[in-house]
Amino acid sequence: MSLVKYEILNKVAEVRSFTKAADALALTQSAVSHAITNLETEFGFPLVNRNRSGITLTTEGEAMLLAIRKVLQENEKVHQEAASLLGLAKGTIKIGIFKSVSTKWLPEIIQLMEKNYPEIQIQLKEGDYLEIEQWLLSGEIDCGFINITHSSQFHIISLKKDPLLCVVSNQSALYHQKTVSFKDLEKEPFIMPTYGGYHDIKQLFEEQRVQPEIRFELMDESAILSMIMHHLGISILPEMLLDAIPQGLRAIPFQVDSYRSIGLATRYHLSPAAKKFAETTQAWLQDSDK
Repeated sequence: MSLVKYEILNKVAEVRSFTKAADALALTQSAVSHAITNLETEFGFPLVNRNRSGITLTTEGEAMLLAIRKVLQENEKVHQEAASLLGLAKGTIKIGIFKSVSTKWLPEIIQLMEKNYPEIQIQLKEGDYLEIEQWLLSGEIDCGFINITHSSQFHIISLKKDPLLCVVSNQSALYHQKTVSFKDLEKEPFIMPTYGGYHDIKQLFEEQRVQPEIRFELMDESAILSMIMHHLGISILPEMLLDAIPQGLRAIPFQVDSYRSIGLATRYHLSPAAKKFAETTQAWLQDSDK
């Protein structure tokens, strides 16, 4: 029974609402509330703060959630191991993704997973690099695509070096150049892509000792391209996002090879289902040369 209560607390923590948790778990709201109350009685301290704006975990609740997620992960792993002994691949895996991966890679990888391992259920959670790393640490996901960092907390499978390109409009002085130097970036207003975690572009600027004139900072790539189309500046974006670059823009390589390194970060002790996902992802990339 405790595992069911653990699952209820985990879902409440994710959606911050008894009502939404009840809907997701196909339970009544009173059943969800009763389960949390029973856990609080069992542990001897409150786990959630109930207020009009929703549900937040207490400090004790946050601490217990980490331990509870480990228990749920191990329980899932036990069932997957048992299935693998019977020659089956089944279970649920939660994967952290960011935009270009979800657009370019995931549809075909998921199709392969459904074809080869129909009993494995995949859940996706989209965020930026930093959020994905935090979800891995907190146990909210089993594995996640990140820009590779040097961290001993994860096992990282290197997948692709994605070139970073300078995007300019046809009114830019750089438009007809075959390559761009980093010093060239100081000649025109720059639109800085912003996202959490390891920041490829800021690191490049530090390494190359350049200080462009940053006019805007934007997270959405389509907004950045729109700004460039209206001749409001230049920017740097990964090649994976530039398949359909608008007319009147060019994506120019740098004189110095510049790229982001995409990898799949996992916990060191993967479940059988997560191993199948990692193997499928690697094989698909090798075959498709994406």
